Amino acid sequence: MISLKRERVDEVDDDDNEDGVVTKRGRGRVGEDRRSRHCPYLDTINRSVLDFDFEKLCSISLSHINVYACLVCGKYFQGRGQKSHAYTHSVQFSHHVFLNLHTLKFYCLPDNYEIIDSSLEDITYVLKPTFTKQHIAGLDKHGKLYRAYDGTTYLPGIVGLNNIKANDYANAVLQAFSNVPPLRNYFLEEENYKGIRRPPGDIMFLLVQRFGELMRKLWNPRNFKAHVSPHEMLQAVVLCSKKTFQITKQGDAVDFMTWFLNALHGALGGTKKKSSIITKVFQGSMRIFSKKLPHPDLLPEEKEVLLQTEEYQEQMSESTFLFLTLDLPTAPLYKDEKEQLIIPQVPLFNILGKFNGNAEKEYKTYKENFLKRFQLTKLPPYLIFCIKRFTKNNFFVEKNPTIVNFPITNVDLSEYLTEEAQATEKNTSYDLVANIVHDGKPSEGSYRIHVLHHGTGKWYEMQDLQVIDILPQMITLSEAYIQIWKRQESSDTNNHVGV
Repeated sequence: MISLKRERVDEVDDDDNEDGVVTKRGRGRVGEDRRSRHCPYLDTINRSVLDFDFEKLCSISLSHINVYACLVCGKYFQGRGQKSHAYTHSVQFSHHVFLNLHTLKFYCLPDNYEIIDSSLEDITYVLKPTFTKQHIAGLDKHGKLYRAYDGTTYLPGIVGLNNIKANDYANAVLQAFSNVPPLRNYFLEEENYKGIRRPPGDIMFLLVQRFGELMRKLWNPRNFKAHVSPHEMLQAVVLCSKKTFQITKQGDAVDFMTWFLNALHGALGGTKKKSSIITKVFQGSMRIFSKKLPHPDLLPEEKEVLLQTEEYQEQMSESTFLFLTLDLPTAPLYKDEKEQLIIPQVPLFNILGKFNGNAEKEYKTYKENFLKRFQLTKLPPYLIFCIKRFTKNNFFVEKNPTIVNFPITNVDLSEYLTEEAQATEKNTSYDLVANIVHDGKPSEGSYRIHVLHHGTGKWYEMQDLQVIDILPQMITLSEAYIQIWKRQESSDTNNHVGV
């Protein structure tokens, strides 16, 4: 701690006082130690061991209060007073340079003076990257490669995410959202959400903070390594979802995405009536026509009577959506001559037919059955498709392996709009920007993602830490599960939606 003698520092002229504080006016800051700008231990800093992706906890006390990183070994310790863990570590191992993870100030221990040196700015930037509006505006205009401290080259945004144990389902969704420019741009600039007030004790805003931090790390052009660990983000997910989604247990990417979008919308102050960046980017609307069906066990005459009543007439309602669920045709069970299961294929436009206003589908509830038709009334700037591959029953989960054939550009959705919407919606064509794939069995499978890098126009495949470039024609051969499509614009204004 700073001695009380420092308060009277203006009485000392040019010599060090007992705390080693030089105070001659005009030389450094008032109260600045003369060693601050000449620390002899800066060359002991080992940037290759520094990793700020993990929870900021003292490695001994597990406290998150007043935590310092040792810049020699990379470990976290609490405090810097004489009985603190950081102080003890500095004496025991002769590790002298520490960074306060909250204030971003550097200190030399055990001497306990602040270090002021511009050569350390790269460390604070890795801990807390910041983006100017100008930097954000240029992210999608070039494909410049950057070199990390460990020597690897990388494209910001096309960066692997560490699979801690079984969190690849969440990694794929986080990578997809990282490559949706208006959503990314909103979270890169902390000022956009810093002032949102939440009720006391509300933990959900932690999701917003951690997602923003993750976006800034993924797009950091000055990283020390060419991958990022989503550890803090996922801990917030486990906490805020009350352990519905875990790091150690495989989850379903659609379930996670649904929860995550709604949780972010609510944490950003969004409601059914009040919008947020989530609804501005992803929300569309549809018309639902619903007709109740008589119980199948009834006699034909009884059914006829019921169908004449008002209760069994078709009802129309309007509804918003953040994504569209596309149903796959039932996969055949027969095998070919070589005893191999035939993998069926279906065009994307066939399964989009669900939203043409004519196709009827039966929906069964515990007590009643309904026939429903759907038609779109408003298209969002970014449209999410979820292809329903899994069928759950009481005993197990079945996966439909049907391959969906789709073009990756110019998917025109005008025929799925109502006549009124066709007249008002100017742009109805979409291009693919992200494609999440599920490989393997339902419970044991793994996830990977294809993303378009807007600056280069190239496609990349990411599976946890592995990042490779991929030909666009290879994307359509995969078992697509979640897709994000970007609406074509006459000018690229949709990159600035709601920002």
